[in-house]
Amino acid sequence: MHPFQLSYWEQKSFFSNIDLLVVGSGIVGLNAAWAFKKRQPSANVLVIEKSFLPYGASTRNAGFACFGSLSELIEDKKTMGEKAMFDLVEKRIRGLDKLRKNLGDESIGYKHYGGYELFRKSDFPLYESCLNEMQYFNESLEKYTQQKSTFEMKDASISHMGFAETEHMLWNNAEGQIDTGMMMNSLLSACRNSGIQILNGISIERFDGAQGRVSVLTDAGFEFSVKKLIITTNAFAKDLLPELEVEPARAQVLITAPIPNLNIKGCFHFDRGYYYFRNIDNRILFGGARNSAFEDEATTYFGITQTIQHKLEHILAETILPNTPFTIENRWSGIMGLGPKKGPIVKAISANVFCAVRMSGMGVAIGSEIGEDVAKLASN
Repeated sequence: MHPFQLSYWEQKSFFSNIDLLVVGSGIVGLNAAWAFKKRQPSANVLVIEKSFLPYGASTRNAGFACFGSLSELIEDKKTMGEKAMFDLVEKRIRGLDKLRKNLGDESIGYKHYGGYELFRKSDFPLYESCLNEMQYFNESLEKYTQQKSTFEMKDASISHMGFAETEHMLWNNAEGQIDTGMMMNSLLSACRNSGIQILNGISIERFDGAQGRVSVLTDAGFEFSVKKLIITTNAFAKDLLPELEVEPARAQVLITAPIPNLNIKGCFHFDRGYYYFRNIDNRILFGGARNSAFEDEATTYFGITQTIQHKLEHILAETILPNTPFTIENRWSGIMGLGPKKGPIVKAISANVFCAVRMSGMGVAIGSEIGEDVAKLASN
């Protein structure tokens, strides 16, 4: 079978004289393209995406600002070390600040409702650990958050929100929520308005950057060349860069139909962040339970499983909405990029090929910052 042949018009208008090709139109990819275009306004920048929408997690996440819960920061301190943990906190804060300034709070549906961490009876050792560390983190985080108390006890709010099986609750003043669809629409519009071309339905089979320019072969069989290439496919990065330490992690989510007189407002975590929920349009969006099936969820397959969905529904009924009738309106999954180390991989693969992947579930918070970082790298 002969490969797909581009017409003269297609070749001339879409695939010629490309200064930068970005693979992946998610949060990082679009920010990278936009930042590169700002640095080099005359550059011809093309973004390609294999799906009809940004594949992976960018349009499929829960819409948390991703500052992180207290128990998550405590765990990061243990596994990463104090300096690396606070460096990542600062990157989250800077990234979210850039996202809000670049697009505007109204355009991304940003709400500063704060975040909450729930502790059930079985979580008491974790709660004690958080209490023991809270003063240390509040004092240490003040220079980043400009708040005397980033974390506070909020047990009195448990009954108002109607939670059951919840003995304690901590509030996180630095957390917020966004409307993921609004954010991505705004980012796509900003890129197109700056003259960036975005094409969907194109996947890269392989590339070769050994000869100065980068030769790119598509899944349709046609080939074209670009000056520079940035790969931002996050969980799918190993398809093109198998040497990278990036593994997929599926996250399953459900959302209810609208619930009258819903008292729950904010971003919520429990069980070390493996469960998370929020309000949106008088609904509850609830996701997680990956820790109950790690091997099954280490996949790039976009699907849902009865086991995890049943677990989510059970907790929704027993803990989050114990006295409130609800119906499930939709279910979906997203694919995160994780690794043995928490934090992004931003580096040059060769003189003209770069990558920015492994967002570790923090893409909303750090995506703008990471996009700028890799654009700067590619501009040098």
